[in-house]
Amino acid sequence: MERTNSLNSGHRACQGCGEALGARYAIDAAMHATNNQLIAANATGCLEVFSTPYPETSWQIPWIHSLFGNAPAVATGIAAAIRIKRLKGLKDDVRVVAQGGDGGTTDIGFGCLSGMFERNDDVLYICYDNGGYMNTGVQRSSATPPAARTATTMPVGPEPGNAFGQGKFVPALAMAHEIPYVATATVADLRDLEHKVKKAMTFRGARYIHILVPCPLGWGSASHDTLRLSRLAKETGVFPVFEAEHGELKTSTKIRRLLPVEEYLRPQKRFAHLFGKTPAVDTIARLQALADKNIRKYDLLSKEAY
Repeated sequence: MERTNSLNSGHRACQGCGEALGARYAIDAAMHATNNQLIAANATGCLEVFSTPYPETSWQIPWIHSLFGNAPAVATGIAAAIRIKRLKGLKDDVRVVAQGGDGGTTDIGFGCLSGMFERNDDVLYICYDNGGYMNTGVQRSSATPPAARTATTMPVGPEPGNAFGQGKFVPALAMAHEIPYVATATVADLRDLEHKVKKAMTFRGARYIHILVPCPLGWGSASHDTLRLSRLAKETGVFPVFEAEHGELKTSTKIRRLLPVEEYLRPQKRFAHLFGKTPAVDTIARLQALADKNIRKYDLLSKEAY
């Protein structure tokens, strides 16, 4: 009843779109935390395309779209303008959110994002990570997981799918900048997501939230499995859920029931080549090792986990 519905009905997202769900809850939480005094800058990508097909829009907040790679810079400019207005007597304390997918965040916009972090600009940046350039045909991004099939990492050759050892985990890079607040979340736990967005708005300076948002189209998963896959990503250790402040890990969401990564991989057609007539046992073991590393690094395993 108290929702602002900042991302309203009528948009053109696919059924089961994790990004639409994540954005709705994240921006509504930011609106709640700022008494509806919020401006959003949006990178090019699925979120922008399905929510604003010209001349229509599903946004009910001041919303600015610029280029694919400069949403952090645009948001920085908005924050600077607001700061000047405040110095000149503007009473309302308007806050700024920037948002984009993993393509516009971990790849094309990473330079602008790093600059925003280094300057400690008063902006909350939210990345909706679906692991690829889904809007333009499911091409690989630097957030695409190893061994995953995309249009540019085909399931062919001796080591099919995306290469191991490439890409980047931007939450760790944000922590390396020692900005005030960094967090990860999934759409499987929307209350946790809302809590972290609201908490982020209590800080001043640069803040970063990275949300895992399954894409049924790009992942080759059923639309009704979006929440299930988000939960499996967390319960297998594939996607660590945690909070950090000023470069130090503060809390991590513990795994309730530790599951093998195979449980997460099997429902996704982008990993179907791992489970053919001759299962890719070695590749699955390498993916399991990466999940185990996350569990150790981010202290994800609770004493009660089984």
